[in-house]
Amino acid sequence: MAGNKKKTRGREVNRTELAEINGVSLPTVDEWVRRGCPVVQRGGRGRAWKFNTAEVRSWRDDDIRAQADHGPSATKEQLILRKLAAETEQAELDLAKAREQVVPVEQLERALQKAFGEVRAGLRNVVPSRAARRLIGETDETAFKEVLLEEVDQALTALADDDLIFEEDIEGGEDEEGEGAKGE
Repeated sequence: MAGNKKKTRGREVNRTELAEINGVSLPTVDEWVRRGCPVVQRGGRGRAWKFNTAEVRSWRDDDIRAQADHGPSATKEQLILRKLAAETEQAELDLAKAREQVVPVEQLERALQKAFGEVRAGLRNVVPSRAARRLIGETDETAFKEVLLEEVDQALTALADDDLIFEEDIEGGEDEEGEGAKGE
């Protein structure tokens, strides 16, 4: 039948090309292979992976259908295990929150933005003023670079000793305007 011939068509591609064609990462391609994706030639020791795009497309179509239709194919025991796994994961997340081991991403992002702002300000304020005094009249490029590196290292060391992220930054304190409101 013409339909069968069409399935075996396609072109041979390597792992990277297969990932690019499908808009996925290389680890995703590796996961596909573990789950049964057809391989023309397995790679290893100087030998490239080879895949037939038509065969992979056909396998992906079947795989997507199977994943979308996982209800009837999953046994009652499998569904119970999935539910238990989901409940366990939720309980572990709740426990981590209660122990204050996790914070919402938005709060961490705000705290990191503030910390990086302090690093930037520290480097811009300290390094040029101190380095300029030390470099007046310096003509040796190596000495010039050495002084700049010392000043940058010294500024970063001082910043490393400071608390750049405070508890209230992570706890959602929206104190954007309070410049002097560091750890009281």
